[in-house]
Amino acid sequence: MKSPLRTAVVGVGHMGRHHARIYGELDSCELVAVVDKDIDRARKMASEHGGKAYQSMADVPGDIDAATVAVPTVYHAEVVIPLLEAGVPVLVEKPLAPDTTSAKQLLDASRKHNCLLQVGHSERFNPVVQAMLRMGVTPRFIETQRISPFTFRSADIGVVFDMMIHDIDIVLHLVQQREYVVDAVGVSVLGVCEDVANARIRFGEHAAVNLTASRLALKTERRIRVFAPTGYLSMDYQKKSGVAIKLDDNLDLIRMAKERDFEDLSEMQNLDFGAMVNVEPIEVDDVEPLRAEIESFLESVKTGSAAAVSAEDGYAAVEMAERITEAVREQDWGRGLTPASPS
Repeated sequence: MKSPLRTAVVGVGHMGRHHARIYGELDSCELVAVVDKDIDRARKMASEHGGKAYQSMADVPGDIDAATVAVPTVYHAEVVIPLLEAGVPVLVEKPLAPDTTSAKQLLDASRKHNCLLQVGHSERFNPVVQAMLRMGVTPRFIETQRISPFTFRSADIGVVFDMMIHDIDIVLHLVQQREYVVDAVGVSVLGVCEDVANARIRFGEHAAVNLTASRLALKTERRIRVFAPTGYLSMDYQKKSGVAIKLDDNLDLIRMAKERDFEDLSEMQNLDFGAMVNVEPIEVDDVEPLRAEIESFLESVKTGSAAAVSAEDGYAAVEMAERITEAVREQDWGRGLTPASPS
């Protein structure tokens, strides 16, 4: 395929404007169209990053080699499917769709027209996640925490589809299983959708996962801890740092405990456990996840290689998020919190 690729960004709100910026900076592509219903916003982004402004993809003349779609999730199918029908590869922002019905329509369209559809789970490209994947761990237990103050941007959806969806995709990518049992609870405070949620996922005998998300916190934290037979990983997305405690590096400590035959761990209370454990900092590259995601997408467009985050991956994340939100509704923790109507 020719280079540079002619690209378009549809929807230049909170996330789309960053796509436009990066397309405008990359040598491997040319941003030729910035599309938004708000034509003034489209013109502003085009003046800053290149291309021409349009209110609809139907108004865009000429061939487009690739497009980002960053419109609100409820409009993904409406915008993405015509592009796939026209043979235009698409990078669609996460989540793939607001529900499994719409997600299946997008997945089917990608398959039917044999056209690349990559889902914008940019956390996959977070250098913290990449460092973790390089270690090749086989997780047995995963714990995630994603909390932040309310941004007032996504009040129409719950915290599961708004925030937890990032960790859902990472968990599914790490565990590589699609059969699981869901138990979840949540609380709605600011509206009808859940603002705090906790989900416990059991992948049969393979792994167990505990996911927590809140958009009512006073600070921002994004962490993941992975327990595996070969060691333990703790990663901080926010600080782009992590540590690993590898079994092989701590065999002396394990051997000492066995040799002393400590039947009661209190016998080791005079030992400094922290000083004895070999903790290894994990080397994390300084990379902007969204830039890495877009570069990966453009490489797939050029070479015909598979998407780093496929439509199938996107569907799987939507399916788990939907099952978690259903479990939250079934628990109905808000019941009884509303004052009874006067008789």
